[in-house]
Amino acid sequence: MTADNGGRRERRKAQTRAAVRETAQRLFAERGFDAVTIADIATASDVAVQTVFNHFETKEALFFDERTPWVEQSAAAVTGRPPGTDPVRALRDYLESDLVRVLDRESRPENRGYVEALEASTSLQARERTLVEQAGERVTVALSTAIARGEWSAAPATDPATARVLSRLVADLFMVAGRALVLENRRLVLMGQPDGLDLSAARKATAGTLTELERSARGLAGRLLDPAGDLSVEESPAPGR
Repeated sequence: MTADNGGRRERRKAQTRAAVRETAQRLFAERGFDAVTIADIATASDVAVQTVFNHFETKEALFFDERTPWVEQSAAAVTGRPPGTDPVRALRDYLESDLVRVLDRESRPENRGYVEALEASTSLQARERTLVEQAGERVTVALSTAIARGEWSAAPATDPATARVLSRLVADLFMVAGRALVLENRRLVLMGQPDGLDLSAARKATAGTLTELERSARGLAGRLLDPAGDLSVEESPAPGR
């Protein structure tokens, strides 16, 4: 096979995948996730059922495809931050910008079907919880390396086991808080506020929550790594410093 033929084949595969995803997500929004089968998706996409499975291992994976960049990018914000910068601050900044985008996107009328499908399907809710756990695990690994090396200003270099525990706590605090903010926004979307959602209030709540979590994480680090020390939550630096 020549390089040109291989390139064309990969482009066709990518086009097929994108077409199947677009068709499936349209059907999910129109009919609800549980009412749509893989056979329905294959028929509407004019492909074989096996072709759908060649690209997506489950219907849940198809639903979330390209809708959850945060699963990988949350950890990437830590590992890819500029040298000498704070790893927890990098995580906090990424999550704030991503959550604002998610809240804005899910509040738009044209995306209501997506929110309704999630609300109606326990399998989708379970899959989303799994994605949050996966993101948290990736963030834990990224933070563990940085904290063990002493790259977080709140903690001196420490042994890998202690760094892992602290990283797990910090990662889960941020990931669970992000999910809580998203779920509350979805609740308001489904309530159908007559004047629309006040996204400025949602943005303020997001920034305030993540700022407080970062402040608390610094205090937690001080207590775990130096129980006799006097590092307190009040002494942590203000955001942006």
